[in-house]
Amino acid sequence: MTTPDASAVAAPVVSSQPRSDAGAGGSGRFGPLGPVGLVLAGGVSVQFGGALAVTLMPRAGALGVVALRLLVAAVVLLVVCRPRLRGHSRADWGTVVAFGVAMSAMNGLFYQALDRIPLGVAVTLEVLGPLALSVVVSRRALNLVWAALALAGVFLLGGAGGGGGLGALDPVGVAFALGAGVMWAAYIVFSARTGRRFPQADGLALAMAVGALLFLPLGLAESGTKLADPVTLGLGAGVAVLSSVLPYTLELLALRRLPASTFAVMMSLEPALAATAGFLVLDQALSAVQAAAIALVVAASMGAVRTQVGRAKTAVPEA
Repeated sequence: MTTPDASAVAAPVVSSQPRSDAGAGGSGRFGPLGPVGLVLAGGVSVQFGGALAVTLMPRAGALGVVALRLLVAAVVLLVVCRPRLRGHSRADWGTVVAFGVAMSAMNGLFYQALDRIPLGVAVTLEVLGPLALSVVVSRRALNLVWAALALAGVFLLGGAGGGGGLGALDPVGVAFALGAGVMWAAYIVFSARTGRRFPQADGLALAMAVGALLFLPLGLAESGTKLADPVTLGLGAGVAVLSSVLPYTLELLALRRLPASTFAVMMSLEPALAATAGFLVLDQALSAVQAAAIALVVAASMGAVRTQVGRAKTAVPEA
């Protein structure tokens, strides 16, 4: 879910799942299609992992699903990365703990939203957090246009059910999704700071462990021994692989040959991918108006990313 790089703060969309460092690079000998395919595969994996999580919630509860996902992902990342525990300052540990808190809060709020509103709608509302961060950081008037476009999409989305405004959706689910967006923005900030303090994916692995430790008591309190059921454990591991481990690996490979700006633009497609996963797995069909609303938010995110990329290219000769 993150792009632990300074440029990530300017990019409005980075998935709500663990992501890789946003390194820029050449497109490789096979051109950009290969890494683009990897990024798309990672995005599909994330959203279908979210859909699988929804099907698991009746068995383990929203908090239980989050606990399983963070725990399994933490174990896998700790085994693969083997992060060094010594030699870090108090500020380093403070940063990684804050990263872990933001990660666990983001996932907890998002899964609570999934328990109440459709997947595509939840991701669309959640995207507003990173988008708002991009607008604030950029301080460009053009990004206000993108923000207005996104808000138009949100109001259209809320009124699509005929209930008037966001009252057409479960208000508690909407609040959880918006809260997840706020924590997503915090996640991006602390991800960038963690990436500067820890090598490779060490910081991500440690932060995932922090998040798992924080959420495990909550999951046990809600679901208890249900989490030890073999089927529940297997499905929870599947959620962790699809939502965290697989996308992280695919995007890490892609970003070795794909510019970070292209990666950020592609992450803007997350709401559309989520809506597709919700339809195929959960039978959550969208009306034409809801689809148009999601398209507006996707367009706003892409526009904000491109604005930031253009600004960065203009600033280079002045350095």
